[in-house]
This record gives sequence, structure tokens and C-alpha cells, in this order.
Amino acid sequence: MTRIIADISMSVDGFVTGPDPGPQNGLGTGGDALHTWAFSDDPEDQRILQTATSRSGAVVMGRNLFDVVDGPGGWDDTVGYGATEAATPPFVVVTSTPPTDIRLTHLDWTFVTTGPSDAVAVARDRVEAAASDNDLDVVLMGGGALIGSALAAGLVDVLSLHLAPVVLGSGTPLFTSAPCGLEQQSVIATSTATHLTYDVTATGAR
Repeated sequence: MTRIIADISMSVDGFVTGPDPGPQNGLGTGGDALHTWAFSDDPEDQRILQTATSRSGAVVMGRNLFDVVDGPGGWDDTVGYGATEAATPPFVVVTSTPPTDIRLTHLDWTFVTTGPSDAVAVARDRVEAAASDNDLDVVLMGGGALIGSALAAGLVDVLSLHLAPVVLGSGTPLFTSAPCGLEQQSVIATSTATHLTYDVTATGAR
């Protein structure tokens, strides 16, 4: 069964970017510290990153995040989805208006203008059409608004948080909407982060 996994790095005070994020400053001021674990030499960090990347059958992101990764300072041949893994699953972007130009034309992009629920459905169809054993996941990689909306809409099965040892003070918060129930599945502490995995047991809608 295809799982819908929201996977994102977060500061101790609940922010997924620092202040003033934008296309030229994707993670905001000080936000690069959130992803230190993804470039770490710690074997457990590497295992977690590689496992999650290899299980990603399709990836959903918001338009702001697309503009960052497709921008001139975004992904390239060495740094992309899964950090240095630079994996190439199908990508589904939630947007009100598809872009007129795409820099990363070698990647598989689908633009959905009818909201997160339809984007998740498109991503699930891509996974289930491609995986003979259906043992791959749909991953919501961000940003924070997309994952918050998906949680509130009951679209998420698993919440995977990578808690970085940093306090940003402000930025883009992850949790701003309806409450949800969580059942803890694992806690793995490494030299650079605490990796938390929860099953989502109850949300605003399902």
C-alpha cells in the first residue's frame, strides 16, 4: 500500500525556514542549519537519507519550493532531491499557475492547479503505475504551508521530522492549522539531528 509521508526538517522552535525566505534565500536567514544532517558524514544520517530517498516513488512540493529548487542557485547535478543523492523521482508541484520556463528540464515535472488533494492523487497514481510491488511512497517534501494543509486535510499517513538543534526565532512555522493525533514510531538521535517518525492517527478530515 502506498503511504503518504510528510518529510521535513524543523528547528527546535518549530520553523522549517529561517526569517525572510525567498527564491534567492530558500531556507531563510540561518535556515541552512536545518539541513546539516542531510550532508553529514554520520553513518546513521546517511542511512536515513538514503532509505527515504530510495523509497520515494513520487514527490509533492509547493510552488515556493519549486521556485527555489528550479532557480539559478537551486538543484544541480550534484545536489538535488535527497541532497547529494540527487535522485530523480517524478515531481508534482501544487501551484495556481504553472511556470512558463523550467530550468531543470531533465526532471519529470507535473503541475497541479486544483490543490494538494489532487496533487497527492496524481502522485499516488504515478507511484502505483510504476511500482510493481507498490512498495514506494509519496513524499510531501514541503514547504511548510503545503505540509500543514495536507495534515489538516487528512492526506498524510506518516510524519517524518528531522529536528535540528537550532532555535531560529522566526521564519515559516510548520504547525499553524488543525490539530492532529500522532503515534510515535521511532526516535533516532544522531550527531546532527533527532529523527522522529509518527503515524498520523487523526486529523481534521480523511
